[in-house]
Amino acid sequence: MTNQLPKFVVTTVVRGSDRTGSQGGVFVLDFEKQEIEQPFDLNVSDIEFDEMSGDRGLRGIAFSDGDILIASSDVLFRYDRSFKIKTFSKNHYLDNCHEICVYEKTVFLTSPGFDSLLAFDLDKKEYVWGFHLTRQYNQWAGHTFDPGTDKGPLPVNDYHINMVYVDDTGIYLSGLRTQALLHINNKMEVSKICSLPSGAHNARPYRKGILFNDTESDCVRYVGRDGEDAAFKIATFNEKDIQFLQADKSNVVRQGFGRGLCVVGDRLVAGGSSPATVSLYDVESKQKIGSVNLTMDVRAAIHGLELWPFVD
Repeated sequence: MTNQLPKFVVTTVVRGSDRTGSQGGVFVLDFEKQEIEQPFDLNVSDIEFDEMSGDRGLRGIAFSDGDILIASSDVLFRYDRSFKIKTFSKNHYLDNCHEICVYEKTVFLTSPGFDSLLAFDLDKKEYVWGFHLTRQYNQWAGHTFDPGTDKGPLPVNDYHINMVYVDDTGIYLSGLRTQALLHINNKMEVSKICSLPSGAHNARPYRKGILFNDTESDCVRYVGRDGEDAAFKIATFNEKDIQFLQADKSNVVRQGFGRGLCVVGDRLVAGGSSPATVSLYDVESKQKIGSVNLTMDVRAAIHGLELWPFVD
């Protein structure tokens, strides 16, 4: 196991009906030193969030050429290492974006509001590809479209695509209502990798299996093809210490809501939860190493969670 615990960049969003006083946040969390930095305050920033597009705040995180890429509901922001905005990019087909990832100078973004994925070319600085997921006669399918035209899909959110992961083997995606981890090959054919429980987040290949937040069961799971598995209970707190627990009337806000997942190596993974907490798990020993809480405001949930890639 690594001798020094990792450093993360984390985004939080605000959930529920009462979001008064908070826009969510961006944090740099040093697990080794147990230190939390907030590079900038979203409550006093120039970013305005559309409250009709799900949780308020910044979401998925990725990195490219020394810059930090973070998505809001409908904007891809590019920050320098000091979190100064360099560029921002919108697209009609980007709606309620959740997770993002970078592969070969291309940012792949989820767009649940259109049951789609989008691709943004970092060199061209434009959206160059879209994929609309469909299901016909109990078979997964889909088609590509040009996000630079008005010939794309209608705004439909049947599957709530909230996760995308891309590597040399293809594109992996899942959603709250796909109940499966799906794969898109180089012929744009969609196949089912495995089943997922309803409400799962952050599903992706890992080791010899898959890793995901089993959100409705309040745990992080690793399931191996070789029969190896591990389940980690998400951190919860004494209710008397929780803030704003009674403020929400939507019955959406709760503690222990698991979202945000980060692979640290072949052994360690980090998971996010609400109220905004990051926990570190050892898949081999099947033990939790520890947790760091950012706030006890139960409306604040971890969304994006990635390793800090820069050497200080």
